[in-house]
Amino acid sequence: MNSLGRIPEGSTGGRLRTLAPSFRTMKWLSFLHSAIYLGLLACWLTGSAPGLKTALGWGHGWGWILMCVLTLAALRARVIPLWLAGCVAVIGAVGPFVGSIGFVVEQRRRERAAAA
Repeated sequence: MNSLGRIPEGSTGGRLRTLAPSFRTMKWLSFLHSAIYLGLLACWLTGSAPGLKTALGWGHGWGWILMCVLTLAALRARVIPLWLAGCVAVIGAVGPFVGSIGFVVEQRRRERAAAA
């Protein structure tokens, strides 16, 4: 199996681990960000609720900034791998669903590795 982009087994992240969000927290925040974005898309497509569309737009913007900051902290603490951080921070601005799918893929990889 290719280890490129994987977190080494023995690495703990030191004191950064205590400052970084957990994998589970990051996953659920990513799902929340995707839900906000889905609501924003729905408002945009229907053309209704301009006030709600504005609120969801701000929520998406600030949510993406928050996800970028938390992703950097989680990456430095070795909570998430580099490829997942790229999905969340880079692609997450225009498609937060990619980050949410990435968390599901990484969780399945971790479950398979734990079972083996």
